[in-house]
Amino acid sequence: MPLPSTPLHHPLLLLLLATVACTRLPTAASKPTPPEPCASATACPALLSYTLHADLKLAELAALFAADPLAILAANAIDFAVPGPSNRILPAGLALRVPVPCACSGGIRRATSVRYVSRPGDTLTSIASRVYGGLTAPDWIRDSNGILGAAEAVDAGTALAVPLHCACFGGVDNGVPAVYLTYVVAKGDTVPAIALRYQTTATNVMSVNDLATADVAAGDIIVLPLPACASSFPTSTSDHGLAVANGTYAVTADRCVQCSCGPANLELFCVPAPLADAACSSMQCGNSSMMLGNFTLVMTGAGCSVTSCGYGGYANGTILTTLTTALKPLCPVPHQFPPLIPPPTSSFFATYLGPSPAPMPSEGGIKNNPTLAGMAPTGSQDAVAGAPPTARNFSDVIGVFALCLVANMLW
Repeated sequence: MPLPSTPLHHPLLLLLLATVACTRLPTAASKPTPPEPCASATACPALLSYTLHADLKLAELAALFAADPLAILAANAIDFAVPGPSNRILPAGLALRVPVPCACSGGIRRATSVRYVSRPGDTLTSIASRVYGGLTAPDWIRDSNGILGAAEAVDAGTALAVPLHCACFGGVDNGVPAVYLTYVVAKGDTVPAIALRYQTTATNVMSVNDLATADVAAGDIIVLPLPACASSFPTSTSDHGLAVANGTYAVTADRCVQCSCGPANLELFCVPAPLADAACSSMQCGNSSMMLGNFTLVMTGAGCSVTSCGYGGYANGTILTTLTTALKPLCPVPHQFPPLIPPPTSSFFATYLGPSPAPMPSEGGIKNNPTLAGMAPTGSQDAVAGAPPTARNFSDVIGVFALCLVANMLW
């Protein structure tokens, strides 16, 4: 016999729905697509698309991927001249590109420099799917660490090698220099939408990933070619093979040199980095007073004579420079740098989906409005024990329900 409808049943039902919505269902571990086969021992520059699973300091994110904090900022065109970047807190839910060297290991392309120390409650599946966002698989972690069988549990404090999916494909796409971004398909993604977001075509995405159809599912791993500026440094340099995705930067030469790509063309342009100091080697071109990044223009009857001081790589602690002169029909316009954005420090995710509870009034930040910290205002009807349900109960529960639905869809 159905229960009679009373004012109390509606909020209880909504509270039950909110509880169900807030209980995140387990996510199946993604399975990497067949990795790129390789035979060369040479690593290439690659990018990983990663969405922060929690609020993280930039230094913590860098440690998670064995990457340089400044390199992460530069790869995302985030201002890397801001003081103290490593301690900046990045909000959960922020999507970033993480630069990694893509090595050849066991005949396939993988980023092999990552190490992770397990925490209480970690499993191989949670490490693969939550900590590393599906960029690896439990079987890959088992194989890399000699873990036999189908064991899932990991003792806290265990140091694990975590290989990550990456790709090189010769650093070209249809004859144009490219850096390959590894991307984990999210719920609701389609190949045309992904292609549009990364300024390519669905046909190209399907071709690169050897897809017979445009069907993809959440958790699938695909790689996306990003137009890039390639270098031609000697093999003896530590940054041989440097490539920079269009519209972004790279920091090299022990953080002394910054190189950018675009937006006007795909020619690598390198200048002293903002944080370069006296510890950096000389950046002056030999037999010239010109410094790295400088150029002169001289109009002649035959055209415009352009003399420039360019970057030639980093070898044994020395910044190599090259002085070149070329005759062009027209004098080039001043170089245009890709725009930089300030470091992100807050977002919707930082407010509603962060791993820590909201601060209490004594902790600052919202001390003048305890309601924002999840507490009922002192003296309000909702704060009084035994107060009858009111219209606010409905709006509060519906608000929680809506937030939880959004959280589950975006997680």
